[in-house]
Amino acid sequence: MKFNHQTILLFFIVELSVALLLSCQTEIDSNDRLLFINKEISKTTVIQKRVPLGIKYQWQSVYNPETSIINQIPTPKDFQRVQTNNNSFQQWLQYLPLFPPNQKVKTFDGSLKWNQRVHARVIDIDIGKGDLQQCADAVIRLRSEFLFSNKEFEKIHFNYTNGTEVSFDDWRKGRKPQVKDNRVTFFNSGKKDNTYSSFKKYLIQIFSYAGTASLEKEMKSISLEDMQIGDIFIQGGYPGHAIIIVDMIENTHGKKLYLLAQSYMPAQNIHILKNPMNKKLSPWYELVPNQDIYTPEWNFSVEDLKRFVE
Repeated sequence: MKFNHQTILLFFIVELSVALLLSCQTEIDSNDRLLFINKEISKTTVIQKRVPLGIKYQWQSVYNPETSIINQIPTPKDFQRVQTNNNSFQQWLQYLPLFPPNQKVKTFDGSLKWNQRVHARVIDIDIGKGDLQQCADAVIRLRSEFLFSNKEFEKIHFNYTNGTEVSFDDWRKGRKPQVKDNRVTFFNSGKKDNTYSSFKKYLIQIFSYAGTASLEKEMKSISLEDMQIGDIFIQGGYPGHAIIIVDMIENTHGKKLYLLAQSYMPAQNIHILKNPMNKKLSPWYELVPNQDIYTPEWNFSVEDLKRFVE
């Protein structure tokens, strides 16, 4: 087939036009994708797929870091999570696993908590079979689980409400407590047991005889300005209440926000609380010096912030 000069020129113009159109469309598609990605990053946190060395959650046979607090709860614009030390309690709390969104809070017997409006997310940790793992018990559970995972057995110890200290280090070596008429005596069972099952049995008797009134006395007071992940708002009493700070973020202007988690009565899933005073900021709470803290089911004063004594 033969082409004249006009045909060849027309064919060249058509080809060039198609190439330019495809080039423009590719650039537009690329820009659209970039804009979409940027929007998604602004709404979510960066996935920290690598679990920091040493982090373990003994109650989970398989742990997926993508389900963690640090990867599931986004930070507001211009805020970054505070840096925590490797293998610290603070870092361990940030990576706690969460149930999928919209998970309801259940009580120890499998029924739904009557008030499903207080939580933002539910932490993926078992409740136990009895009505034991309530507010202070949840705090004790988290702290003890971290120490057990690091084999720091000597640091796991709590007081009964009558003031008697009961340690897991003694428990695992066979020295067991028994309670009669509000008096605690110890006997030697003759059995040494470092297993996780033994640890869980230790926690059950701590939950049975300790609470906010005893736990508050074991902790030291902290000012709001010195707040860290792992600190506790606690009011000792019958009943009292305790909640734990599980994450913190800050911006370049020094403004800090934090997340709170609790169990309640009856014993129920540990859950991250909504902020009833600032729905736009929720579930984050703003750290404001000299300002009391209002949570969905309990209010705390600035003097109620405590920390575990190392």
